[in-house]
Amino acid sequence: MGEQVYEFNVEMTCEGCAGAVKRVLNKNGIENLQIDVPSKKVTVTTQLPSDLVLEYLKKTGKTSSFIGTK
Repeated sequence: MGEQVYEFNVEMTCEGCAGAVKRVLNKNGIENLQIDVPSKKVTVTTQLPSDLVLEYLKKTGKTSSFIGTK
């Protein structure tokens, strides 16, 4: 399976929140990501399934939901 681009809603209020999201995803092997704090969106490019990425995002303690594939 090739790489997919997924969008997630993540309840982030500051750069600290964005840093926590980035650390969790990087720790799980996801390097290719964009974080947009004002719109509370995280875009991830990965070969992993979206539900696994969502599990990682939920580990941050932030309310997270899968928006869709780009």
